[in-house]
Amino acid sequence: MTDEPNKVPAQAAAPLTDAAPAPSADAAAPSALPQDELARLTDDIIAALKTVYDPEIPSDIYELGLIYKIDVADDRAVAIEMTLTTPNCPSAQELPTMVENAVASVAGVGQVKVDIVWDPPWDPSRMSDEARAVLNMW
Repeated sequence: MTDEPNKVPAQAAAPLTDAAPAPSADAAAPSALPQDELARLTDDIIAALKTVYDPEIPSDIYELGLIYKIDVADDRAVAIEMTLTTPNCPSAQELPTMVENAVASVAGVGQVKVDIVWDPPWDPSRMSDEARAVLNMW
């Protein structure tokens, strides 16, 4: 697993913008999935995550930096670790379900599990330039 918050290991996804909040992935064991299939799944999962918006913030959760980890298992099960902007987030009940439904809609994805984590805590430095522009946070 990589601990760098803005780096996606090459095996997990195609290159992203350097400021995009990228999930980490476990690089210890090679996947039984072909590399191109894993890359396609990861790209499609990220695209699905970008359709999920916090109802109170006009930016998607991926660009906000709320997605910490995407793990695609050999059986195509997907485990997502995400956080919220605050533990008191009014959308805490609905966002994980929205993420689960979005990822489950990706062709080729198996079971989806979404876990909310609080370490490390979210802060605005995790937002991409795109999210900063939308929220006018320069």
